Amino acid sequence: MAKIAVLPGDGIGTEIIEQALRVLRALELPLEIETAPVGGAAYEVHGHPLPESTLRLAMAADAVLFGAVGDWKYDKLERALRPEQAILGLRKHLGLFANFRPALCYGQLTHASSLKPELVDGLDILIIRELTGDIYFGQPRGRRTAVDGHFPGAEEAFDTMRYSKPEIERIAHVAFRAARQRSGGKGGKVTSVDKANVLETFQFWKDVVTEVHAQYPDVELEHMYVDNAAMQLVRAPKKFDVVVTGNMFGDILSDEAAMLTGSIGMLPSASLDANNKGLYEPSHGSAPDIAGRDLANPLATILSAAMMLRFTLQHAEAADRIESAVGDVLSAGLRTADIWSGGTTQVGTRAMGDAVVAAITKKSIRTKS
Repeated sequence: MAKIAVLPGDGIGTEIIEQALRVLRALELPLEIETAPVGGAAYEVHGHPLPESTLRLAMAADAVLFGAVGDWKYDKLERALRPEQAILGLRKHLGLFANFRPALCYGQLTHASSLKPELVDGLDILIIRELTGDIYFGQPRGRRTAVDGHFPGAEEAFDTMRYSKPEIERIAHVAFRAARQRSGGKGGKVTSVDKANVLETFQFWKDVVTEVHAQYPDVELEHMYVDNAAMQLVRAPKKFDVVVTGNMFGDILSDEAAMLTGSIGMLPSASLDANNKGLYEPSHGSAPDIAGRDLANPLATILSAAMMLRFTLQHAEAADRIESAVGDVLSAGLRTADIWSGGTTQVGTRAMGDAVVAAITKKSIRTKS
């Protein structure tokens, strides 16, 4: 029986995780589910955003289903104790180096995108972000106080950007294999995003990705500067297939791509280790301003659970059922507030979960909240 560590976190995390768990239970799969606090919720109880008990559970589990962390009330804590450090710690301890962020525009949501429908109709991009290197894990320098994490009286501060050859090689292999898989084994295309014209780190990145590409002659490779990639994502997004890039650029570009689909509330993500054990979470944040108000869109979390079933737990048919159910719900006109354009019935978090469960169990989808 597969064991899932469920870490709801803060803000809307508890609400969206609840709906994802209802969907998983509707599938009647042999799953053992255990929940633990993380982020601000864990800090309140244990004095740390990633307590040892939570980390042990995550490391012992077959997969981790994660909600969201963060709240403005923790902004004055020293950086090591802020809720966001929990996700960085999990990535490090679990060896999660490859972040998959699909940007898929459902046909029912083309009018919810900020771009013209013809630019996003049929959009299907996979952004692969390297997670354990780059400036986020470089050596920081500065004179930060232990009390509030700021730099009173400081003259400078900097963070070092670094990548090793093995780190770049392994993420490049992931990207080329993903392109092959998405094309049905017939090649596909990888766009490697860098800033090689300015940064030595990314000239090195470009060189290593080019070397690895020699092992995948059937896959097309193009290199693109990050500023141009940001522009092309809003100019002609369907020209992309698989995009691979570093930690910081991937963080930014994946959120940009998310908005092409109509709402970041629709986008799941997976962070995988070398053996496909993964942490699965929605691409959005904890949204404390709407927490507890039954307004959050749970579909990104539900779709993250589908990715978990497919990539780590080897239940591809069950993943298909979830994704098909989401499509059925959207076709029925149900929308949360963030994707309201083009819908017929606006629903809340729980009602959207109800509808997905109904679609999975082949009951009629309610069209009134």
